[in-house]
Amino acid sequence: MTRLTEEQVMIQDMAKRFAADRLAPFTAEWDETKHFPIDVIRDSAELGFAGIYTSEAGGGAELSRFDAVLIFEQLSYGDVSTAAFISIHNMATRMVDQFGSDDQRADWVTRLTSMQLIASYCLTEPGSGSDAAALKTTAVRDGDAYVLNGSKQFISGAGVSDVYVVMARTGEDGARGISTFIIEKDTPGLSFGANEKKMGWNSQPTAQVIFDDVCVPAANRIGEEGHGFKFAMAGLDGGRLNIAACSLGGAQRALDKAVEYAKERQQFGRAIADFQAIQFKLADMETELSAARVMLYEAAQKLDAKAPDATRWCAMAKRFVTDTGFKAANDALQIFGGYGYLADYGVEQIVRDLRVHQILEGTNEIMRVIISRDMLRG
Repeated sequence: MTRLTEEQVMIQDMAKRFAADRLAPFTAEWDETKHFPIDVIRDSAELGFAGIYTSEAGGGAELSRFDAVLIFEQLSYGDVSTAAFISIHNMATRMVDQFGSDDQRADWVTRLTSMQLIASYCLTEPGSGSDAAALKTTAVRDGDAYVLNGSKQFISGAGVSDVYVVMARTGEDGARGISTFIIEKDTPGLSFGANEKKMGWNSQPTAQVIFDDVCVPAANRIGEEGHGFKFAMAGLDGGRLNIAACSLGGAQRALDKAVEYAKERQQFGRAIADFQAIQFKLADMETELSAARVMLYEAAQKLDAKAPDATRWCAMAKRFVTDTGFKAANDALQIFGGYGYLADYGVEQIVRDLRVHQILEGTNEIMRVIISRDMLRG
C-alpha cells in the first residue's frame, strides 16, 4: 500500500474536513432542489482546490496528480456531484496554464485559480461523444478574430460558468483540424440550452452551449491552430483519475453507511450484520474498493512519473474504479433493502451520482479500446 507523506496526510485531512463541514450536510438538499452551490465551490479555492495541479506562478497549488486523487476522493465522500464539478474546473484551468501564452496565463489563470472566474470544458457535441475528433463546431478566421458556429452537449456549468474552454474546428477533418479557444460567458451570440433533467449530478447544471456567429479574438486561441485535440487529450488522463477518485469516495461513503445500517437493522430477532450473507457482501465490497484504491493510486503515480504506460494505467483505473464503485454503491443499497430506495438514507443518491462516471471522460468501453490497443501495439 502506498505510504503517504506527512504533507499528503495534511492535504487529505484538509479535504476531508471541507467535505464534512461544507458538502456532506447539504448534499441531499442540493440534490433535491438541484441547487448549484457556487458559493461553496468558490470557498474551496481558498484551500487551493481550484488550481490543484496548476502552477504556483498562476496562483495554483502545483500539487501532483496523486495529491489530486487524494483530494477528490475525500471531497466526493461529502458530495460526489460537487466534487466532480471542481474537477472539471481544474481540468479547464490547467489547460490554459499549461498550453496558453504568457499573456493568456497572466490574464486568465490567476482569476481561475482564485475562482473569481469559474470554467467549463467544452468538447462533447450532440453528434460526437466517444468519437470526439469528429466534432462539427467551426471556428473560421476573420482578420484578428474567429467566428464560431455550432453547439456543445452535456456541458457541466453551462449558463453559470464565466469562461468556456472550447474545442472547435479550424481546419481539416479529424483531430489535426481542431483548435482550442477561451470564450467568455457574455460574448454576443453565445447562448445556453435548458438545464437537462438528469438521473444524478443534480447539484451542477448541465446544458448545451450554443455558438451563433460568436466572434472571439484570435488572442483567445490557446496554442497553435490544429493543436486543440492534442491539448484536450492531454487533460483526459488526469481527468479520468479524478472521476475515478470521485467514484471511490462516493462508494466508500455508501459502504460506511451500509456497515452502520447492518449493525442497527433488526430482522428475525437479530442485527442483519449477524447474517453471513450480509457479512460476505460487506467483505467483498471492502476488498473490491481497497483493490480499486491501490490501482488508482498506482495509476496516479505513473502519470506523475510520466511512465510510458501511464495512459494505459489511467484507462485501466478509470474503468475498474468506476465499475467497482458503482457496484459497491448498488450493493450498499441492497443491504438497506426498501429503505435504500428512499431518499432519506442517501444511498440511492450516491448510486445515481456514480452511474455517469462509467460514461464520461471516455466511456468504459472506450477505456477497453485504449487498454487493448496499447497491449497489442508493436
